[in-house]
Amino acid sequence: MSNLFSEYRLGDCTLRNRIVMAPMTRCRAVDNLPNELMGTYYRQRASAGLIITEGTSPSPNGLGYARIPGIFSSAQTQAWKSITQAVHDEGGSIFVQLMHCGRIAHPLNLPAGGRILAPSAIAAKGAIHTDDAGSQPLPVPEAMSKADIEATVEEFAQAAHNAMEAGFDGIELHAANGYLLEQFLRPTSNQRDDEYGGSIENRFRFVREVIEACVEAIGRHRVGIRLSPFGVTNDMPLYDEMMADYEYLADAIDALNIIYVHLADHSAMGAPEVPNAIKEEFRDVYCGTLILGGNYDAERAENAIPGKADLISVGRAFIANPDLPERWRTGAPLNTPDERTYYTPGEKGYTDYPSLD
Repeated sequence: MSNLFSEYRLGDCTLRNRIVMAPMTRCRAVDNLPNELMGTYYRQRASAGLIITEGTSPSPNGLGYARIPGIFSSAQTQAWKSITQAVHDEGGSIFVQLMHCGRIAHPLNLPAGGRILAPSAIAAKGAIHTDDAGSQPLPVPEAMSKADIEATVEEFAQAAHNAMEAGFDGIELHAANGYLLEQFLRPTSNQRDDEYGGSIENRFRFVREVIEACVEAIGRHRVGIRLSPFGVTNDMPLYDEMMADYEYLADAIDALNIIYVHLADHSAMGAPEVPNAIKEEFRDVYCGTLILGGNYDAERAENAIPGKADLISVGRAFIANPDLPERWRTGAPLNTPDERTYYTPGEKGYTDYPSLD
C-alpha cells in the first residue's frame, strides 16, 4: 500500500501516512476542560498521519453538548498543551476542530450567560442530551445581530491564536453537520434578509469572514475547513440549489488559499450519498489538499490516493482501533466499537481498546 503509507507534506507538518483520524465528539471533557484521559486517547492514536480533534468550541456560546471541550479560556488552552505534546512525542500531528454548535444546543449545556445563537430564529427539529435533565427538545435560538456576528468572528480568531499557544499544528473550521457555520450556508436554516442571507454569496459571507480572520491570526497554511455537502445531520434538509452552491464553494474556498478542504460523506450512516460530481469538482477546482471521508476501508482508501484525494479520513474505526494504520498495513483484524460508550464519561469504550502489541 505504497500510496496510503507514503509521507505527505501539509503546511509545516510532514505526515507519516495519508490516514487522518476524523473529528469525533466523545464527550469526555468534564466541565468543558481537556483532561489526562483525553490525552491518553489521542496519544494512543498518534500513528495516524494527522489527528483532527473532536469538535472544540471557540466560545462559551458554542458549547451545545454536554462535556465537550473548549479552547476559549486560558485554563482550556493550558489543558490542551499536554495533549498536543503527547501526540508530538509519538511523532504525530494534530489539528483542533473549531466547532460552534449554534442552534444545536440547550441552556443546560451552556455556562452561565451562554446564549444559543443562529443565523435565524428557527429551531432545529429533534432533541439533545443534557446531563441534568436527560433528552430535551432543541429550543428556538436567537437570531444573531451584526454585533453578534462580529463578536463571533473574533472569537474564532482568538481560538485560533489559543490553538497555536496550546501547541496545535493547525485548525479545522467545522462548516458541516448542521453547526453554526453550515447553518449560515444552508437556506433552510438561514432566512436572513441582510447581507448574510439570500444568495449563496451572502450566505457564505460569515464563513468567509471567519476564514479570513483565522488566516490573519495564524496563517493560511494552518487553516482547513470541513464541509458536508448533501449531509442532513441536525435538521439540514436537501434543497434544489445544493449542487450549484457547493460548486460555488469550491471556487470561493480555493480563492482563499487555505491548507485543506475536508469533505464528509455520511451516506454510510443513512444520509444521501455525496455525488461524485461534487468530489470531482473540488478535486478539479480546489488547489489545496483534499481530504475525503466516508466509511473507507484500507482497500478503498488506497484506491482513492492520489487520484481522488490526498488524504483519507476515518472515524469509527479509530474509536476501537488505536493502532488502525498498522492494522490496515498488515491486514490484521479490527476491533468492533461499542456504540453504547461513544458519548459516556470515563475510560470504558474510550481508552481501553487493545492494540496489536
